[in-house]
Amino acid sequence: MFGKRILLGITGGIAAYKTASLVRLLKKSGAEVRCVLTPSATSFISPLVLSTLSENPVHIEFWNKETGQWTNHVELALWADVMLIAPATANTISKMAIGGCDNLLLACFLSLKCPCIIAPAMDLDMYQHPSFKRNLVTLQKDKIQVIPATFGALASGLEGQGRMEEPENICKFVADFFANQIAGFKQAKQKILITAGPTQEQIDPVRYISNHSTGAMGFALAQAALHNGDEVVLITGPTQLNLWHPKLTRIDVQSADEMLSEVQAYWTQTDLGIFTAAVADYRPAQVSSTKIKKHEEHLSLVLIKNPDILAWASAHKTNQKVVGFALETNNQEENALNKLSAKKLDYIVLNTPQEGISGFGAPTNIITIFGAKGQRIALPLMSKLEAAQALLEILDEKTHEK
Repeated sequence: MFGKRILLGITGGIAAYKTASLVRLLKKSGAEVRCVLTPSATSFISPLVLSTLSENPVHIEFWNKETGQWTNHVELALWADVMLIAPATANTISKMAIGGCDNLLLACFLSLKCPCIIAPAMDLDMYQHPSFKRNLVTLQKDKIQVIPATFGALASGLEGQGRMEEPENICKFVADFFANQIAGFKQAKQKILITAGPTQEQIDPVRYISNHSTGAMGFALAQAALHNGDEVVLITGPTQLNLWHPKLTRIDVQSADEMLSEVQAYWTQTDLGIFTAAVADYRPAQVSSTKIKKHEEHLSLVLIKNPDILAWASAHKTNQKVVGFALETNNQEENALNKLSAKKLDYIVLNTPQEGISGFGAPTNIITIFGAKGQRIALPLMSKLEAAQALLEILDEKTHEK
C-alpha cells in the first residue's frame, strides 16, 4: 500500500477505540492516512492520538470555530484513493443509504470519486434489524464494499454478530483491494451468484424452523471463485462464517422469501448461479406476534410451502448456468437426477451425508456431479475448499467444451 491515500472515517461507536491500531497498521504498510471523525466519535477515541499516529491533522467540524477556517470536504474526498469508514455505525449507514449530510464525514462521503469500504459495528439486534439490512443492501448496490461484522463479545455484554472486524483483517482487506486494482480488478472473469447456509422461518419472536446447515460449502465456493478472479455475490442465511474480499458482495438474509428476493435482484447480472443453501421447504402459515406459551400436551402448526428458489432461477435463466445441490439420505442418485430433470438444471451436485465426514458441519465432503447431458463425475473425499475448487474447474471445463 506504499503511497496509497486512505481517508479513514470514524463514527461514534465503542469500536472506535480500535482505530488507533488500524492507523498504525495502515501507516506501517506504507499508506498515507487522514482521519475524519463524526463529533460523537471524539467520545470514544482521542483526536490527538489519531493526529499523532497518522501524522496529519484530524478533521471533525465543517469549520474551525476559533479561526473561522473552512474544512474543505471536497478536497479531502478528491485526495483519497479509498475512503474507509471503520467503525460504521447503524446511524451513519442509514444516512449514507439515504444521502443524508449532517456532518463532515458524510459530506466527504457524498463528494467521493474513489471507492468506499465500510466496516459495520453495532449490537447484535441492531445488526439483524430489517431496516439496517435494507440500508446495507442499498449501499452494496451502490458498489460500496462491506467488511462484515464478526461474532463475539459485545459492549452490551451479549455475544453475537456485530463486532467490528479486527484492525489486522481490515488492513488486509484494504491491501487486497489495492492489489486487485493493480491486477485489473474491474476485469472479473465472471460474476457468480452463490446461496449458502440455512434459512430460518419464524414461528414466534423466539422460535423458528431451520436445519443443520452451517454454510461452509457455499463459503468455500465463494472463496475458491474469488481466488480464481471471479466476482461473487454471496447470499447467505444465518451463519457464523466470515469472508471478505474486494470482489465479494455479501448479503445476509433470514427467510426463504428474503433469499428469493435477493436472488431476483441480482439474477440478471449473473453468469453462473450455484445454489448450496439449505432452504426450508415449509414455513408456518401464521407467525405469532408473542411467544407461544406451553399449555397443552400437543401443539399443531400449519405449514405452507416456501418458494422454490432454485426452480425460479432455472425458469428465468437466459445465458446463466444453474447448479443445484442435493443432500439425500436415501435413493441418493435417483433423487438427485429427478431434481436435475424436474427443475431443468444444468448441473446438480449430490452431497453424500456421513456423520462427521461429509454433509452438514463436516470439514470434508463427498460429492458427485451430474449434468443435464448425462455427465457423471464422482469426486473422492476432500476438504470443502478442495471440493469447491474441483467443482469450479469442472464447470469451467464443461462450459468451454465444444
